[in-house]
Amino acid sequence: MAASLRLPSISLLDVRRPGTQLCSSRFGQHLQQLQQQQQVSSRFRSCAASPSVCAQRQLSKRMWPARVIKVKAQTEQSTEQGSTAADDEVCELVNGTDVELGEGSESFQAYFIQAIKNNNGAGVLLLTDVYGHQQSATRDFVYRLACFGYNVLVPDLFRGNPWSKQKSKEQFEEWRATHPPDRLENDIDTSADWLSHALFEEGAVTKGLGIVGFCFGGGKVIQALARDTKGRYTTGVTFYGTRFDPALAVQIKVPLLLITGDKDPLSPVDVVRQVESQVKGAQARVYKGRGHGFVHMPESVEDDEDAEDAFEAMRNWLHDHLLHNRAQKGGV
Repeated sequence: MAASLRLPSISLLDVRRPGTQLCSSRFGQHLQQLQQQQQVSSRFRSCAASPSVCAQRQLSKRMWPARVIKVKAQTEQSTEQGSTAADDEVCELVNGTDVELGEGSESFQAYFIQAIKNNNGAGVLLLTDVYGHQQSATRDFVYRLACFGYNVLVPDLFRGNPWSKQKSKEQFEEWRATHPPDRLENDIDTSADWLSHALFEEGAVTKGLGIVGFCFGGGKVIQALARDTKGRYTTGVTFYGTRFDPALAVQIKVPLLLITGDKDPLSPVDVVRQVESQVKGAQARVYKGRGHGFVHMPESVEDDEDAEDAFEAMRNWLHDHLLHNRAQKGGV
């Protein structure tokens, strides 16, 4: 018989960072009521609470306040087939920090966001599309993932020079050449090592991270998993990955979820299926009629059922292959 676990619903205050908008206008309508009923959690993780740890991790950059995010309450069915989640809308309190990784001329920025009250101790490295780690659609997705308990690190893979829609398509290859593959690989590995070390210091992670990526970052997920000889990662999720050699798949040793649409010319279904066939424990989900970027840049989360379904698929995948795997290996 399936056992059900109702995770706590947590409302939060709107102490969002300047210049951002609520993910749903409905939150704005409820804000006054939330402020009257709730208090800011005493478990905010800040440098003031632990200055020595902050110094060790270079968390001396500006702190973003918490943010209102629309998510769904989690009712998990633990079955042989895995987990499912559904119903009630809730809010969660999350805290974000700008961090600097690397040293000297090889240093780069990253964004680190953590759940506050329901932190599950697991780390996820998220690799962005070409628009970079400050893009609002990516930030919203990251906040939402953190709402379910994860510690998410989003490195600035482009070191302050992401692609811009204001540039012409003719400039793309010239722009891409300013970000050499060797440097990108090093930054990704540095980010993974930093995240593992940071969470290990908190006593949270004992084995492996999850790695997730969109389009350009999705292709980098394939590459990162293929060259992972140190066992950094426990599982991966790639959304419509681009610009990778599918022959690398034979080197991947962890379960991999691949998500794309059948109308996406940048992430062809035959390539996705080829990777799926070569990775033990891989699963491909192909969404009919969907094009590139539909999960993290849908028309609206409420209206786009495919984007919602894909997000839930990722969340259940991380639960089964990251959280469950860590529990089996003696993790927190």
